[in-house]
Amino acid sequence: MVVGKQPSTANMKKLYWLLAGTFLLIAALVSLKMHILSQAPDIALTTITGKQLTLKDLRGKPVLVTFWATDCASCVQEIPDLTTLYNRYHSQGFELIAISMTYDPPNHVIELSQTLHLPYAIALDISGDFANAFGQVRLTPTTFLIAPDGAIDWQQTGTFELADLQARIELLLKG
Repeated sequence: MVVGKQPSTANMKKLYWLLAGTFLLIAALVSLKMHILSQAPDIALTTITGKQLTLKDLRGKPVLVTFWATDCASCVQEIPDLTTLYNRYHSQGFELIAISMTYDPPNHVIELSQTLHLPYAIALDISGDFANAFGQVRLTPTTFLIAPDGAIDWQQTGTFELADLQARIELLLKG
């Protein structure tokens, strides 16, 4: 009987960590998959100007919902592009709602929106309910384009490409 060489303790530890890492990666991917929405949640919110909005009432229009924070450099960089989208397509029925993250101080959100004269709806997510309704949004910016029928047409975590988003909005506006 030939007895093979036993694996070293160092090799066993490497194998263990490789398997553990693979398991965690698979678990993370499964978790992300579970948070991808096909339909927009029915949320009701109040903007910082006091306007009442529900996504259900906006059916029939393309709606862009973006989660952001005033201390997020990428979020602040996107503001000119969001303003461009709103100014270009709002008269055709397009709506845009920016929802601040629960950790963002409300006075910072209000001050920035007033300083930059943001033309679109801004809402505070004080309790985190809106972020949870959209699949537990935790990273900013995270943006959702909702089709007129309420389906999530597109979503992006991180910055978006303006030309790509314009093309998507134009398709939804054409019906």
